[in-house]
Amino acid sequence: MAFTAQDVKELREMTGVGMMDCKRALTESDGDIEKAIAYLREQGLASAQKKAGRITTEGIAYAAVFGSTGVVVEVNSETDFVAKNNMFTDFVKGVAEAVATYAPADVDALMSCKFPGSEKTVSEQQQEMILVIGENISVRRFKLYTDGLSVPYVHAGGKIGVIVNLDVSDISDMDTVVELGKDIAMQIAAMRPLYLDISSVDPVELEKEREIQFNKALEDSKEKKLPEDKARQIAENMVKGRINKFYEDVCLLNQPYVKGDKITVEKHVQQVAKDLGGKISIKAFTRFEKGEGIEKKQDDFAAEVASMVNK
Repeated sequence: MAFTAQDVKELREMTGVGMMDCKRALTESDGDIEKAIAYLREQGLASAQKKAGRITTEGIAYAAVFGSTGVVVEVNSETDFVAKNNMFTDFVKGVAEAVATYAPADVDALMSCKFPGSEKTVSEQQQEMILVIGENISVRRFKLYTDGLSVPYVHAGGKIGVIVNLDVSDISDMDTVVELGKDIAMQIAAMRPLYLDISSVDPVELEKEREIQFNKALEDSKEKKLPEDKARQIAENMVKGRINKFYEDVCLLNQPYVKGDKITVEKHVQQVAKDLGGKISIKAFTRFEKGEGIEKKQDDFAAEVASMVNK
């Protein structure tokens, strides 16, 4: 069966695969578009494996609530262009729904779960996306909360995804509580707290910070040519204040509330709860920023495209 340039164009639009690959698929399939799609899928699974080694530093961090379950996920792609593709964003939302539905123990378990609205697994759907989009895609991480009130926030179209988990009692005005949760989530996105409160700070990190601040304070005291015992005493006192500042930086409840006036997040939450006649506490939070901690490969993208064209 012969095929036309219009057939090649139609196949490319249906699959997102390159023009030459579409032409080859139609040749191998005697011009039958359905067979050509099947051929590309078969070939795509092989090429997807080749793409799997590529570094994925772009993508989307997405947060949502399904029923009473809060979920935040990060799904990565190779380029920001693909991250803005509607098919990719739909895939990310489907991954989040699968997390909420099946509560998998980890990413490996998630990949074996059914993808919402499909008979495929999440892993199979991911392979399908790699075929259609033409880039490596990877589900990196997720967190879910099944208890309490979860409030989601997505910043800058998926650069940052946040879930705040609240414990609420004796309050009927839940709209105000949700609004509070959104404000706190926005603070988390902007201020990057690492811990909920002082008690949750990693002891090793705290000791390391104490040592750093003590050495700094000791050097400051030595510049004044004080006796060593006096210098150490002064340094110890200075460290106390600097550690409090450290807590303000890394602990959510100790941070100054960004929409308030000289009040901590903890005090603000207490004030809102008091005004509503009940109790509110922040139990936990998760903040995902796309690509954080992943080493980006420094490539000349224009040169890569040029090399592909010249092949």
